[in-house]
Amino acid sequence: MILLFVQVFSAFAIVGLVLLQRGKGAEAGAGFGAGASGTVFGARGATTALSRATAVFAAIFMINSLALAYMGTHAGESAPKTILDEAVQPKPKPAPAGSAPAGSTTAGSTTAGSATAPAATLAPSAGAPATPAPSAPPPAQK
Repeated sequence: MILLFVQVFSAFAIVGLVLLQRGKGAEAGAGFGAGASGTVFGARGATTALSRATAVFAAIFMINSLALAYMGTHAGESAPKTILDEAVQPKPKPAPAGSAPAGSTTAGSTTAGSATAPAATLAPSAGAPATPAPSAPPPAQK
């Protein structure tokens, strides 16, 4: 939360400082023909306090951007990374009241030597209610 505040504040500070500064081409109209055209678009001698503050806020903005990107990719490894990942993952549906939880088994018995397993409840598919799987009758003994 603090990094987001620093990011927004530094962005507004950069925009404000850039708008307050005078451009290099501001005196271009008066410069041509007056003999000072060589210094119109040239480098400035001393940097002003506004340009130095702009550079400081730009450095803060870049470092903060890197920190936010790192924290965004490494926070909660099990959580979805993007909005598209969240849209692809199905939302868990609440179990209807009175039904067995997913993965539990219903009452079923096996006879000695038979290979049948107890019937398991099936997971609901596409809005279908959960119904237990039919259990196979035990094989007849001879």
